[in-house]
Amino acid sequence: MSWMITFFNQKVEAEALAFPAGILANLLHIIEMIEDFGPALGKPHTAPMGGGLFEIRAKGKEGIGRAFFCTVKGQEIVILHSFVKKTQRTPRKELDKARRRMKELD
Repeated sequence: MSWMITFFNQKVEAEALAFPAGILANLLHIIEMIEDFGPALGKPHTAPMGGGLFEIRAKGKEGIGRAFFCTVKGQEIVILHSFVKKTQRTPRKELDKARRRMKELD
């Protein structure tokens, strides 16, 4: 059974699809792998962030993109938030935004 990936809302989808071309290509490739094999791909593709939140780790020649997601019922994954990293560490405000949206799904 394959996994279904949806976006939290249209704004989140537009933000993810606006990634620079190389990062976007890698993001879409990882999303396809998640649809086929599930979200537990592990590094370098996905990583747990704690409390049921996970990240997709997309890289391209333009930099590094992140997309936070959680699993909902059964085989559904919701992408909550995405951004292009500017620093080594993931900014707290980006994590907080994803966690707030995850709570809204409950």
